[in-house]
Amino acid sequence: MRFLGHSTVRLELAGRVVLTDPVLTGRVGPLRRTAPPVDPVDHAGVDLVLLSHLHADHLHLPSLRRLTGARVVVPRGAGEWLRRKGIRGVEELGIGEELTDGALHVTGVEAAHSGHRWGPRSTRGPQARAMGHLLRTGDVSVYVSGDTDLFDGMADLPRPDVALLPVWGWGPSLGPGHLDPARAAEAVALLRPRIVVPVHWGTLALPGLTRAPGARGAAMRRLLVEPPRTFAAAVAASGSGTHVALTEPGDRVALPVHP
Repeated sequence: MRFLGHSTVRLELAGRVVLTDPVLTGRVGPLRRTAPPVDPVDHAGVDLVLLSHLHADHLHLPSLRRLTGARVVVPRGAGEWLRRKGIRGVEELGIGEELTDGALHVTGVEAAHSGHRWGPRSTRGPQARAMGHLLRTGDVSVYVSGDTDLFDGMADLPRPDVALLPVWGWGPSLGPGHLDPARAAEAVALLRPRIVVPVHWGTLALPGLTRAPGARGAAMRRLLVEPPRTFAAAVAASGSGTHVALTEPGDRVALPVHP
């Protein structure tokens, strides 16, 4: 498993290579990548792409066009829009539905987040319900939450071996439908995973903010490094026993030998 930055993770499970919400370029609109660039080898040989929702920092068309031959799985209702953008291999998956790829099983699960391409206040343009994914093989299960806040059914999800949870975003504040470090620690208490990997941090930012002088710039620079560490401290203080695999963008996830 390799955390490539933001919500992009390369997973190798049951002989399949899975990429979540791929952002592979140096920019997403006005946002610039602050983490090291993605090595092309890290998005080679991808079999399955899982897209959690339509926001541009998760469904990034220039990145998807770099992937050929993969099954691109989108929330139900978004397939035709994505095909019109020239993306091939598109399949839809809804919440509660399952697909298989060899010995890998993927189930769509709930997420508490806006599903509109342009954000929660927009009424025109593509929209499909945001979702997470539960990946299962005979040996391991991985919960990929996508962007979400806490939701009522979170504690009812099957207990995963590994959970990928967002702990921040790309700006100085978070809008609705996100987890900050404290709420992500609450999610750990509900999910009870053996291992949790904090994602959605330290990768994208508005360049003017990161270079701003004084307290404003200093605060933004701290937000590029502190959220997963604050999250890890909160999980440790909870006594849950979950191992936090704190991994820098671009690095392999350091999993314990005997979790």
